[in-house]
Amino acid sequence: MTSIEHNAPRKSLWSKHKIFETNSIILIIGVLLVISVGGLVEIAPLFYLKNTIEKVEGMRPYTPLELAGRAIYVREGCYNCHSQMIRPLRDEIERYGHYSLAAESMYDKPFQWGSKRTGPDLARVGGKYSDEWQRDHLANPRALVPQSIMPGYPFLTKTELKFDDIADELRANRGSGVPYTDEMIAQAASDLRAQATPDHPKQGELEARYPKVQARDFDGDPSRITEADALIAYLQVLGTLVDFKLYDNKANIR
Repeated sequence: MTSIEHNAPRKSLWSKHKIFETNSIILIIGVLLVISVGGLVEIAPLFYLKNTIEKVEGMRPYTPLELAGRAIYVREGCYNCHSQMIRPLRDEIERYGHYSLAAESMYDKPFQWGSKRTGPDLARVGGKYSDEWQRDHLANPRALVPQSIMPGYPFLTKTELKFDDIADELRANRGSGVPYTDEMIAQAASDLRAQATPDHPKQGELEARYPKVQARDFDGDPSRITEADALIAYLQVLGTLVDFKLYDNKANIR
């Protein structure tokens, strides 16, 4: 085979896209055309969906105490080291539990997803440890986990929770789409006390408004409601509302 015959296919291929290689205007038009078609394929179907988050059975808005605890979680920057997103990968599922569902964060403003982890993911931390463990860990992390670099938060058990504006917090969340009812807003302060006070007479009403609620003294001091009560209540509810037996892990592991 001569060199001319050997190079013929290359010259033929070059001639087909030579116009794009030598003319920047045509190249730009071609790139814009490809991006436009790809964008329409990805975006257009979303206009026909009423909601991109599939609702799952069991999810409910946070109770007033849990919502207050979540605000403390964000205030103290816990999200900087702990994500709440378990990806559908075998190593993550075996370590943390079922992969995260979008619906689990549908009432989070803002959501706590991310890939940055200095500490473990907390999406399934609810019920994994006792209230006492959580309280001691917050006060002095290295007393329980010697290798931890987490700072201590001993002041949480000493700081009384301020919740005079908790009804306004619920109302503001309702404005952004969280389905708090008028009754939930009106009873916000009462529900907060009921959840953090052992044997409170209104715990039955609280459970009716918020299924699967955990009502008890969280900080070890039933005589008052502290920021530790709120934060631990929030941590203990994470990952406990959805029955993950309804979902097939194996089909989503890659």
